[in-house]
Amino acid sequence: MQKFSDAGDCPVRHILSRISSKWAMLILLALDANGAMRFGAIQKCLEDISQRMLTVTLRSLEEDGLVSRRVFAEVPPRVEYALTARGTELMPLVKNLVNWAIANGPAILKERERA
Repeated sequence: MQKFSDAGDCPVRHILSRISSKWAMLILLALDANGAMRFGAIQKCLEDISQRMLTVTLRSLEEDGLVSRRVFAEVPPRVEYALTARGTELMPLVKNLVNWAIANGPAILKERERA
């Protein structure tokens, strides 16, 4: 029997915990659908997100190398966020997960109600 450890250094658990936060996956999907976006445009796509939560989540995605932040030397300053190559590579997997959740979500919710 294969055993699985609860090791804190498991890369799969670490990555899934970061991208499955309340807003991270939605930000990744927005950037994938729209290309490079300014902060305000991302916030408009995700109507219920606070400015602070968007900032924190973008920083987290940037730390993981999934999103890049580009500052333009303009007045007023302009900043754009975009998927990195790593973020772009991740998107087919994210989209598969989203499609699976859409297809199976109703059945899972019914099972929960029965339990």
